[in-house]
Amino acid sequence: MAKQPHLLVEPGDLTDIALVPGDPGRVDRIAGLCDDHEVVSQNREYKVVNATYEGRELTICSTGIGSPSTAIAVEELEAVGVETLIRVGTTGALQHGIEIGDMVVANGAAKDEGTTKRYEDVEIPAVPDYDVLSSLVDAAEANEERAAGTAADGASGEAASRVHVGPIATDDAFYAETDEYVRDWEAAGLLAVEMEAAALFSLCRRKGLRSGAICTVDGNLVEGTQKGETDDSELPEKAKNNVERAIEISLTAAASL
Repeated sequence: MAKQPHLLVEPGDLTDIALVPGDPGRVDRIAGLCDDHEVVSQNREYKVVNATYEGRELTICSTGIGSPSTAIAVEELEAVGVETLIRVGTTGALQHGIEIGDMVVANGAAKDEGTTKRYEDVEIPAVPDYDVLSSLVDAAEANEERAAGTAADGASGEAASRVHVGPIATDDAFYAETDEYVRDWEAAGLLAVEMEAAALFSLCRRKGLRSGAICTVDGNLVEGTQKGETDDSELPEKAKNNVERAIEISLTAAASL
C-alpha cells in the first residue's frame, strides 16, 4: 500500500520525527511556533503538517481522541518512515497538589484501555523510549528554570507551573472514570490519566520506534476538578496558556533528537 488510507500520506512525504497531539487544532498551534510549515494532508481527525524548528525538520500529526485512532496514526506514520513520535497532550491529575497548568512527562502508562490488548498481553509494559524521555525531561527542566527566572524578574503566573515526571494511566472511557477507578489510580501513585499514551508507547516499542509524551494538566480528579466544568471552553485558561509551554518543551526535545 503506497498511500495510507487515513493519513493520506506516502513514503517520502514526511520527516523522521513527529509530534502527535490529539487535537487537530493543536497542530496549527505547534506549527505557529515553528520557523516554517506546510500542510501535507487533512482527513477525519488527522491533520498532517511538515515544519522546521531551529533547523530541525519535523512532522506534526494529530491523532484524535483515544487509543484506537492513535494506533492508526502510529501504524501509518511508521509505514511511511517516521521513526520517533512525541505526544503533546492534556491530562487529568490523580495526585493532590498537581495543579491545572502543570505538566506531566510520562515514564510509563498503565494499559487501562482495549487497543493494546489486540497487540500484546496486558502484563507487557507500556514505556517510552529512554532517549526521548530524557530529552523531554531535560527540555522541561530548562524551560522551568527560564520560567522561574522570568517570574523572579516580575512576571506573574510562571513559577507555579511545575513539571512532574512519573507513571500515568491511559483509559478508554472518559465518562466511566468512577470514584473507585480514581482512588485505585491515586493509590498506585499514578500522576495523571489520559487516553493515548499506552497505545503510543506499546506500538512504538513493538515496531522499534522511539516515543515519549508530555501532557498539560487540565483538571485534578482527586480534587474534584475536571476540564470544561468552570469555563466556556474545553480547557481552563491556565491550561490553555501552558499548553504552549508543553509545545515549546516538545519542540526543544525534538530538535535535540
